Amino acid sequence: MKINVIAVGNLKEKYLQECQKEFLKRISRFHSIDIIEVTEEKLPKNYSFADISKCLVREGSKIKNYLSGYIVVLDLGGTQLDSISFAKKIENISLNYDKITFVIGSSFGLSEEIKSQANLSISFSKMTFPHQLFRIMLLEQIYRACTISNNIIYHK
Repeated sequence: MKINVIAVGNLKEKYLQECQKEFLKRISRFHSIDIIEVTEEKLPKNYSFADISKCLVREGSKIKNYLSGYIVVLDLGGTQLDSISFAKKIENISLNYDKITFVIGSSFGLSEEIKSQANLSISFSKMTFPHQLFRIMLLEQIYRACTISNNIIYHK
């Protein structure tokens, strides 16, 4: 199966870039995987809710260009799954789709338009995480799902 991860912004820290590279290598044993980065919109210094909404819409229009297959958005309001359920969900998706696209928004989230196009909305926690770190967390869970689905022992 083909996996795309669309992420708003890029990884600035070298240690996060190296971590991403390692998980992409591990996942590539099981699936073809690509990271698609779209630029984060800049907010004015004293921004308003309206400014945030406009930024999310502009980011959403960039994200739309890459949406395909089964769309999973990562959102605080989404369904929480444990790792085994996440692995089973990916397995089930692969029965009907040849591509799954995960979407990570900016620190302000995703536009309502992108959320409405999703087949599934997932939340990793009620806590908030930096979106650069969250990308690594998502890749780790995708890799963990691969090991679970293939009965490969992976540390807990």
